[in-house]
Amino acid sequence: MNRFGMFGKFTAQPGQRDALVQYLLTAAELVSNAPGCDLYVVGTSASEPDTIWVTEAWRSKEDHDASLSLAGVRELIAKARPLIAAMGDPILTIPVGGKGLTE
Repeated sequence: MNRFGMFGKFTAQPGQRDALVQYLLTAAELVSNAPGCDLYVVGTSASEPDTIWVTEAWRSKEDHDASLSLAGVRELIAKARPLIAAMGDPILTIPVGGKGLTE
């Protein structure tokens, strides 16, 4: 089984970064016990005031895709979408090990 990882870049509407961060932290809570979720970290950019990064690591792409069907996830996405000015192309990775990853 290939692990699945992703770095997602969000640019918030001006003045909306902190509100968007809260939605993304809620998403982190929703997926925290999802099957296959090893890591979901939300961070803000040190150099771009409206930029937020989400780092994800999953046991498989299928686990990631299934997380989008968890209760509340689609509704949360709909609420957060107006706060997003732009989304960068995700950077896909294959996590191979390190702190936080399960066997």
